[in-house]
Amino acid sequence: MSEGLTLDDLAIPLRALRLLAADFGYLSAPAVAVSTIYPDRLELSFHDDLSGFEAWREALGIPPEAVVHREQSNGHTRVLTASVDHAGTVVDLVGYGSITAPQPAGTAA
Repeated sequence: MSEGLTLDDLAIPLRALRLLAADFGYLSAPAVAVSTIYPDRLELSFHDDLSGFEAWREALGIPPEAVVHREQSNGHTRVLTASVDHAGTVVDLVGYGSITAPQPAGTAA
């Protein structure tokens, strides 16, 4: 419940973000979300940048088998998700990438 929360109530994920920026500032910049709905979580999302997702996954020590793959938008968008406890908060990684339709045999790509 977000009622009555203050900015201090978001201090843990915000501190984690500061540490991530200091430790991994050389990695691709994600879209960042901190929410009063989930005040103990930090979301890093990558739109059309699955390589950025992968680099952060490796940096945070998330094993490949912990990544969940699904599709949305009638199979046009790949979504990768993974979570890890880091610096006292849960960091959620989300990666979105386009899925190109396979070309029928005998046609030019």
